[in-house]
Amino acid sequence: MIEAERALPGREHAIAVPERHFVLANPIAPPFPEGLERAVFGMGCFWGAERMFWEADGVWTTAAGYAGGFTPNPTYEEVCSGSTGHAEAVLAVFDPARTGYEEMLRIFWEGHDPTQGMRQGNDTGTQYRSAIYWHSEDQRKAAEESRAMFATRLSAAGYGDITTEVAQAGPFFYAEEYHQQYLAKNPNGYCGLGWTGVSCPLGLAAGGGA
Repeated sequence: MIEAERALPGREHAIAVPERHFVLANPIAPPFPEGLERAVFGMGCFWGAERMFWEADGVWTTAAGYAGGFTPNPTYEEVCSGSTGHAEAVLAVFDPARTGYEEMLRIFWEGHDPTQGMRQGNDTGTQYRSAIYWHSEDQRKAAEESRAMFATRLSAAGYGDITTEVAQAGPFFYAEEYHQQYLAKNPNGYCGLGWTGVSCPLGLAAGGGA
């Protein structure tokens, strides 16, 4: 991981994104309606991760972006260089009257292999790390409890240690327009998530490519 003092300087202005979600038709950027909650996760390639959440009940909108780094308003190329400190991340905005943060965590854990360190499948680099970025003490507690629970289940299934980063959420920087809802616009597009050809030991058949 790059250190803050060596990270790229970035830019002042945010990258422009579409006003509305390609699938859900709701805005993808704030302000969001009162009462909704946010969850941010790094799961490897954000294309497949975003699809998992927009397909979930109770999710109001989603977005692909960058989190956990130092460079303000980074570009995709800058993030891929490893010089910003960011992970590719997905933002899920959900209605707590219809679903909960625990369900968001279930999708996260069962949707990727959190034992691979700085990669996910064939995608390698610090931007593909597994991460949970919490927004409240309740989310932090739920994230840490779920991490411990899934670590036990993965160990029993013969997997290594979980490498997931659990940290307080900082700024979420939106990715470029063509990344937003990519797999809805490109149904046969690449998705590097899943359990590399084996059954997910956590209960869900994690999605691979479309």
